[in-house]
Amino acid sequence: MTGAHPRPVAREALAWVSAHRDRFRLDDAALAVDGEVNRSWKPLGELAQVCSTVTARTPRHDPLHACASELLDFAWRETGRGELFGRVQALEPFATYPLEVYAAFASAGLRHPGYEASAAVVARTRGWRSTEQYPTRRLGVLGAERRGGIRPHEPVTRALDRTWLGALPEPWTFERAAGYAVTHVVFHLTDWGRAPEGVPPRLTDYLLHWLPPWLDTCLEARMWDLGCELLAVAASLPRPPEPEPLAEAWERVAGARRPSGAIPEEGGAYGTGDEFADCYHSTLMAAFAAALTLARPAHDGVPHRAAPSLTAVPDGYGGRGALG
Repeated sequence: MTGAHPRPVAREALAWVSAHRDRFRLDDAALAVDGEVNRSWKPLGELAQVCSTVTARTPRHDPLHACASELLDFAWRETGRGELFGRVQALEPFATYPLEVYAAFASAGLRHPGYEASAAVVARTRGWRSTEQYPTRRLGVLGAERRGGIRPHEPVTRALDRTWLGALPEPWTFERAAGYAVTHVVFHLTDWGRAPEGVPPRLTDYLLHWLPPWLDTCLEARMWDLGCELLAVAASLPRPPEPEPLAEAWERVAGARRPSGAIPEEGGAYGTGDEFADCYHSTLMAAFAAALTLARPAHDGVPHRAAPSLTAVPDGYGGRGALG
């Protein structure tokens, strides 16, 4: 890849995350009944998931592997090496987020048998199986069950067919919420980039055709967080998209970096004045996408060519999944 290369993006992103790792610590509010999960467990789970994938997709001698491994160990210690998951479940027996966060650790071999046993009991109840969820979230819960040693409570194909991507919708209906739904469907199907064969052929063909213009549209709008997630999708498919649009995309992502190595979620300025709050997720996603890209063969040496823009992405619900 001429110009920008994924490795410096990954290196600087992980270095920034490592320098700010204290902001991922769990405090007493993490076990409060009315605690803000999105400010405690969610960031820690996202850190664990990204680092779990980076360690799985990089060789042990790679500095990226060493940095991600240290961060993963830090995150595991924050959970009391899994002990806190049982305490959270006792407070909220039918909440799915503890299992979703735990699954990120379990996929890296960090397990707590006691929590898995108690979670399996809850997962056998009608209350758990009938919890109302968005289809993409349901797909994630099924994946968390599998990774957590629990038999999934319904077929993945049934959940997939109810998602936006599973319907192979008209491509011009793509917008912000659909974009995050697309990325998370692929993450759940591929075990967060580890198993590209998990994407069915019909979805692969659809994404190979439409992912490049969607990616171009998002990056043109300086939606760096969603753009990085789409780059991670590109690196998670059984067959990669054409290389030229990806080269242009990495140029843009590299250009969005702040001097600190962080990447804002959108635009060029910090919305809240808090660099961590405005950058941690997009910076994690940049490291995630870069590590997956580096793990694919022949990821560089491609010429530049911008992908055609499909349409502007309208504002809308910007919610991401539990781990995304």
